[in-house]
Amino acid sequence: QVQLVESGGGLVQAGGSLRLSCAASGRSFSSYSMGWFRRAPGKEREFVAVISRSGVFTSYADSVKGRFTISRDNPKNTVYLQMNSLEPEDTAVYYCGGRSGSQTTSPRDYAYWGQGTQVTVSS
Repeated sequence: QVQLVESGGGLVQAGGSLRLSCAASGRSFSSYSMGWFRRAPGKEREFVAVISRSGVFTSYADSVKGRFTISRDNPKNTVYLQMNSLEPEDTAVYYCGGRSGSQTTSPRDYAYWGQGTQVTVSS
């Protein structure tokens, strides 16, 4: 099992940047695929980016491709989401998720979740 804690959210102007972190505790962090997902007010939780257990493979939602970068540091048990050129439409609560096995883009496939961190982008 793994416990996840997100940090790094906040209020930023459009065009700005934030870096989210997700610290994992528990055993064998490198055996979990990790993902970032978000939920905007009145919407379902949606896929943002995922990364494979080794960190070699990544995948992004079309809406963030070219602006966001997911990465992980297995010795530090941490996954990151670098967010550049932020837009008001990126405003949401951002969650990191973990799952055993290969990375997928469906939040339903993820068994472990953090509490979320709020990102607000002002226009």
